[in-house]
Order: sequence, then structure tokens, then C-alpha cells
Amino acid sequence: MHDAQPVCSRADALPPIRPHVAFVSNPLNVSSRNPADRHPRPLPTPLHDDLPEAPGQQSANFISSDASDSSDQQPSGSISGTVLDPSGAQVEGALVSIQFLDSRPQRTLATDATGSFNFTAINPGTFKVAVVSSGFANWVSSALVLQKGQLYELPTITLQLSSANTNVDVNFTRHDIAEEQVSLEEKQRVLGVFPNFYVSYNWDAVPLSSGQKFRLALRTAYDPVSFAIPAIIAGTEQSQDTFSGYGQGTAGYFKRFGASYGDGFIGNILGNAILPSVFHQDPRYFYKGTGTIRSRTLYALSTAFICKGDNGHWQPNYSFILGNFASAGISNLYYPSSDRNGAGLTIRNGLIDTASGAASSLIQEFVVKRLSRGIPKNPIPGK
Repeated sequence: MHDAQPVCSRADALPPIRPHVAFVSNPLNVSSRNPADRHPRPLPTPLHDDLPEAPGQQSANFISSDASDSSDQQPSGSISGTVLDPSGAQVEGALVSIQFLDSRPQRTLATDATGSFNFTAINPGTFKVAVVSSGFANWVSSALVLQKGQLYELPTITLQLSSANTNVDVNFTRHDIAEEQVSLEEKQRVLGVFPNFYVSYNWDAVPLSSGQKFRLALRTAYDPVSFAIPAIIAGTEQSQDTFSGYGQGTAGYFKRFGASYGDGFIGNILGNAILPSVFHQDPRYFYKGTGTIRSRTLYALSTAFICKGDNGHWQPNYSFILGNFASAGISNLYYPSSDRNGAGLTIRNGLIDTASGAASSLIQEFVVKRLSRGIPKNPIPGK
């Protein structure tokens, strides 16, 4: 990786020549424009008999004379270093350039197999080093100073991956993106207490996988608030002797609690996990946030009957409607026989659940966002 030294023309047959007389003024002794001077002339007699006659020394003198207008030589130095990647491996083939802050031309080398480079025969001065390599960000040093005859060894140069290369290497799947979105939605709570997991403030959110739908449903079912609300409802029903077939006392209370919690759990699992997986539908409410009050109201009410499919298209909300009636039918299995009304009770509860879902969406669109915590700072509204 050493710079090649300039090679002088063959002059072995010539007597010792003072560089600034022969090599600079007329190295080949044939450049005179006067026709009468085209015949060879005898070379001038050297002024000092002790000048070295070795070709190598003549070459060195040529470099010194070419680099400076002065006949005085400046002790030359070198600049070396090593280029590594972020993992510490040597970078072979990186282009290393040195640029002096005077009029000297830029010099460039490629690193060897060990990632090393070495510029030789460098005269003193202030310089900068730049390194360019495919797949890495360009590296440029600050201004550095090379003293006379100094062997300047740079600290190890560590290149960083370019941003373009990072974007190519780091690929997120749709499942990864949906996982990140679900993690954010699990932080959404009304008044900082009540779960609000089934609302997406990103209109173009990635569809959930079947596993993610079950995870979100179970996360809701096991939330402390999901136990606290049935506990309050059971206490209220017991105080009013609602569903008298359950009786009173501790046993009656826990029967009411179980029935109330069971209604929510079954409706949640059926309507938000099982059926959405079967029909490939998204169980979340997509916040619109734009348009007139009328258009937003109609949209919110319609979500009880239409929803986004996993293919991104709107379609009938089979999951929500069938889930409401299925959970209402299953509830006949654990409510007191005196309070069962067969198909009539099932239809009534199914319609109530569907209507409450529409009302809940209306509240989501206009109220809940203002009262919730964990909402994205920059939501992506509907179109």
C-alpha cells in the first residue's frame, strides 16, 4: 500500500548532475527551441565533486526539487492507520484520501486485507483524512498537523453503517408492526383506569393476526377492571334481589358475580377473538376524527353493522352481531330458570348488546379520546 516513488529516466551514463540545474531545467537536454542548439552540448561541470552518484539518491533529489521551489529538503513523514467496521472487522478496499490545506493535490489509497493504509513521503503541513466505502457512512477527520519527519499514526477509524443500508437490512413484517400497535393500544385507558384497548387511532393500522386477536381479548378479560365492574353489578343486583333464583348471602352474590363476569367474558372471546378469526375481520373501532358531525355520527353508528376486514375492505360485521346473539343464548345456561325466556330472552339480549355497541362507538368518536390516557400524540385520522 506504499505510494510508488517517481522513477527517473535512465541517466547512468551521465556525470553527477545538480538536480536544480539538470533535472528541473532540462532533464533530457533536448528542449532548446533554437535550431542551432539542437546538437548535444556538453553538460555543465558539477559544482561539488562530493555529490552522490547513486540513481536512488538522484530520484530522491528529484522529488524534493519537484515538491518545493527551494533547494533545501524538508524531512518527509508518513500517515498511516486502520479502518474497521462497527463489529471490529477490518474493512478491505476502503478509499482513504488525504487533502492538505495548501495547494498540494489530494492523494488516495485503498486499504489492504488488514484494513490498513500508509501514505509515505509526506511533507509537513495541515491535512484532513476522508474514508469512503460502499455500505458505510462517509468518514472525515478534523484538521490534523503533520510535523517534519513525523510518522503519524491515526487512531483506529470505525465506520458506521449508512442509513440507506440500515433501512435495507432492518425489515419489519406486518405481524411485527401489528404487535407494536397492539402494545400501544394496551396502554389506552379512559380516565387512566378503564381499558380502552379496542380502539385504533391509526386509520391504516395493520390487521391483527388470529393470535393477536386472542391475546387482546384475554388481556381485556383478565384486566382488574373486568373483575371490578361485575363485582359492583353483583352487589347492586343482590341488594335489589334481581335474579331472585340465585338467592341471598355469599352464595347468591358469587352466582350473580359469575353470571355478570361470564356475560362479559363470553361476549368478548366470541365477538373479539373467535368469530373475527373465523371471518377474518378486525374487532377494533377505527377512530375517524375528521369530517362533519353528521358524517362522524353516521360512521360511528354504522360500525355496529359494518367493520374492516383483514383485507382492508369494509364488510358486514358478522363477528359482532353473531357474537352478541351467541353470548346471549349461552347465558340461558347459567341464569335462574325462573328468569329464562328461551328465544325471547336471547333475542332481546342480543339486540340490547348490539344497540349498546353502537352507542359505545358514538361515545368513542366524540368523547372518549378527550378523557383517555395513552393515546398517540399524532393519531392518523380517517379519510
